[in-house]
Amino acid sequence: MLFHKVFRHLSPVGYARYLGVNMGVDCRPIDVHWGSEPFLVSLGDHVSLTNVAFVTHDGGVWVTRQETPDIDVIAPIRVGSNVFLGFGVVVLPGVTVGDNVVVGAGAVVSRDIPSNCVAAGIPARPIKSIDDYKSSCYQKSVYTKSMTDRRKRKFLMAHFAGKLGGTAQDNVSFASE
Repeated sequence: MLFHKVFRHLSPVGYARYLGVNMGVDCRPIDVHWGSEPFLVSLGDHVSLTNVAFVTHDGGVWVTRQETPDIDVIAPIRVGSNVFLGFGVVVLPGVTVGDNVVVGAGAVVSRDIPSNCVAAGIPARPIKSIDDYKSSCYQKSVYTKSMTDRRKRKFLMAHFAGKLGGTAQDNVSFASE
């Protein structure tokens, strides 16, 4: 058991593949629960997911277990390429998530999500196009990805000084300490 815990954190992609998850290239799984049938989960290329749960079976059939002891309802899950599944998303059996999709944090994906959209809610449903999402991101973006941690902190403390309280100089001085 310790091996699985360590392997899961040291090599999340390797661990997922070890479990049988079909995963494309450039995927970023962080603390993902692959469910009881991980070999039925398929991810395309460039998929990011944090604290996501894949549920490939319908546990509700428990209520029929006495009448039908061998019953199972199981279906595969497919996630396309260039997809971001937000923190805490739950993906239910038989769902397909298209390409170029953002699914908002905490969503429950109980039906297919088409390509090129942002989906959110319980149940998750499309709320805007991916083009509208990109446009809104560009309007409020900052370009810090290539900065060092120290430089990024200094920049953000100055950039958000009015929203953090204190003066920009106080925040910049604090960031350089």
